[in-house]
Amino acid sequence: MTRIRIQFPMSRTELLPFDPQAEFSVVERRLPHWSQAGAVAFITWRTWDSMPRVVVDRWIAERENWLRDHGIDPESDWKPLIDRLPPEQQRELQRIMAERWDQELDHCHGRCVLRDPQAARIVGESLRHFDGDRYSMSDFVVMPNHVHVLASFCDHDGMLKQCDSWKHYTAVRLNKLVGRRGRFWEVDAFDRLVRDADEFEHYRRYIADNPRRARLRPGEYLHYARS
Repeated sequence: MTRIRIQFPMSRTELLPFDPQAEFSVVERRLPHWSQAGAVAFITWRTWDSMPRVVVDRWIAERENWLRDHGIDPESDWKPLIDRLPPEQQRELQRIMAERWDQELDHCHGRCVLRDPQAARIVGESLRHFDGDRYSMSDFVVMPNHVHVLASFCDHDGMLKQCDSWKHYTAVRLNKLVGRRGRFWEVDAFDRLVRDADEFEHYRRYIADNPRRARLRPGEYLHYARS
């Protein structure tokens, strides 16, 4: 296994790619979530109003059709089956699942509360708060209606628990900021365990370039990258 050698000041630990030969867990919610102690995860979550229903339905149908065309039942735990496909087919599905979805997010549907620098700081401070303790944060970007995070967690349960904690804490503060109650974030998040060093660097660039792709101006987003 190739190690991604990035030393963190507090924990002095290394970020690792996903190792299919080592122990990992899969938690079924609305989406399957894979986790592995120490492995880097690329995570995206979004505001509840960020994606029109028609876009979501079209995206799900396209993904399910692709899986069926490649002999995979979309109702099954299909993620481990994807890793058995040739690399070019894996990249093709990744484009369908991630890139097209993120393109829609970058259209900035919804109220886009996080465009406000004060709101973005609430999320950014929460992401940094337990860095080096509960997790090791590499990069993140707070966009007007979604968040991308690249981080590793110390145990199998750490990723989902921490994502729930981030979303609950920030939702309370953000709703108070804008004078409203109720749902702020979409329930589930998208996540992928990083497979190798090249993919890790790809996600770092993706996060850094996200504001430019969405044509945002300075002050309309918050980007963090550990040097």
